[in-house]
Amino acid sequence: MTGPETPRDGATTALSWLCHPATLLALVVLVVNDHVLKLAFPGLVTGKLSDVAGLVLAPPLVAVLLTLLVPRLPARAAALTGLVAVGAGFVVVKSSGYAAEVASSAWTALAGPSLVRADRTDLLTLPALGLAWWSWTRSRRRPVRQRTARLARTLLVLPPALLAVTATSAVYYPYAVSTTMLDGQPSISVGSGYSSGDWPAGPVDGEWAVSDDAATTWRSATEAEQSRLFEQGAGQRQACVPAEPRRCYRAVAGHLRVEQSDDAGASWRVAWEVSDARREELARRSPNPGNVARHFASRDLIVYPTAGGDHEVLVANGRDGFLRRLPDGGWQRDGFLHEEGGSATSWSDPPPADGGGPGDRQTDLLLAVTLALTLGFTVIVLAAHLAVRRSSGGHWWGLAGGLSMLFAVIALAVLWRRDDDFLTAPTLLVVVLPWGALTAIVLFAGARYGGATSRWGGWTLCGFLLTVVLAGLPLIGWLYGIPLRTRFAVALALLATVPGVLLAIRNAGLVDPSHPRGRRSRPPSTPYPLFPPYSSSAPDPPYPSLPSR
Repeated sequence: MTGPETPRDGATTALSWLCHPATLLALVVLVVNDHVLKLAFPGLVTGKLSDVAGLVLAPPLVAVLLTLLVPRLPARAAALTGLVAVGAGFVVVKSSGYAAEVASSAWTALAGPSLVRADRTDLLTLPALGLAWWSWTRSRRRPVRQRTARLARTLLVLPPALLAVTATSAVYYPYAVSTTMLDGQPSISVGSGYSSGDWPAGPVDGEWAVSDDAATTWRSATEAEQSRLFEQGAGQRQACVPAEPRRCYRAVAGHLRVEQSDDAGASWRVAWEVSDARREELARRSPNPGNVARHFASRDLIVYPTAGGDHEVLVANGRDGFLRRLPDGGWQRDGFLHEEGGSATSWSDPPPADGGGPGDRQTDLLLAVTLALTLGFTVIVLAAHLAVRRSSGGHWWGLAGGLSMLFAVIALAVLWRRDDDFLTAPTLLVVVLPWGALTAIVLFAGARYGGATSRWGGWTLCGFLLTVVLAGLPLIGWLYGIPLRTRFAVALALLATVPGVLLAIRNAGLVDPSHPRGRRSRPPSTPYPLFPPYSSSAPDPPYPSLPSR
């Protein structure tokens, strides 16, 4: 059937909005900008252009999906819902780092490794919603009323729109893989990775860059040079100065450390290092740090002469980038090379190696809050188990609660490895925290049902709050760098649960073991007798006399 019809839902108008010329233009701009222009001309303009195109395309897309899911939804309601949802979601994501992490996780689940950044300057593109509203006012006058036309437009426009909105560029982080010398010139291998499963393992996993002027400027290696460099294999951990063979340098495996010897390797001293504690803090401010000792560590180095007759040292430090010893003897973290266009490359600024507050480590802040609350829930579970055991002698409640909290703790420990930050936030917010809270609530209710008094409940909640506060103190200090090491902060947090555990044990004495199962109820009141007690010696009451007529 292809004749005209008048459907009772808003799908026809919403589809007309999605197929409006302004919306189709936004679809083309979004696809071309994300996959062509951003790669050729990265910068402010191409970044904001994607936001403008997305704000024009997303509301009609949301409206169409709503009318497909809710067939009787009016077109105006679907349009307003699409505009408000897209606008509010855009504001929240661009203003909050936590919301940006959740959005990154959602996009990663849909389209692979992706990154959504919180950037308040992107809010300047919000007026693009006005263009979306203008296209809606034009489209609602010309709904698509024929089934064939609706089907054709749905099949031709809806899939590309969905792919354009969800298919963002995958995020890969740079990695300083190796260093070597090629025909007397320094060469470096730069790779990239996303998580513990795909970090570069050797020079063959990176791209080579060569310097023709003693590491002053860099260029991409030619194909012939790439082949020769790949044949050379991994770089060397130890090298000596060509003009001073007794002075040598070596990269220390498993640490961000370079040692120097002035007696041809007979003895060594530290020439440069980032302490293991400071390195851990540095790694926590990097996305998906994974195994810190493996990826934030000195891999190999080269020593080459400079024009002034001195020498420089270049070290590949994995995810921390490249390190260089200057001719004056100072050491400088150079970061990574990035392309400026064509074959020209330059150094990007490395992340700072000192300090940083919770705002720089939002994933760590969420982990710290989750750990403090989980320890508090554990205290409630312990108190409820002791209360139930005292009142009824049963231990199955406590066993089930303990196993449930063990699951939450194991999940939290796995997430703490930080192999995939994009999945950490939703897993903590959707799995770990609700699981622990539900376990604590169920056992608390079971203890109250088993005879625990209101006083017991109050003291148990006090133990929960006390544990959360005491465990949170070292974790807050950990976010600010005191202590630097994660294991010390976690150990102090576990130690802080001792007062809550002692309070839970003491609260068991407030449970009445003689009270039957079920909540306390008021004692039944003595019913009033329906008739006064009968006595055989008491005279019968006189009958009332009837009035005479």
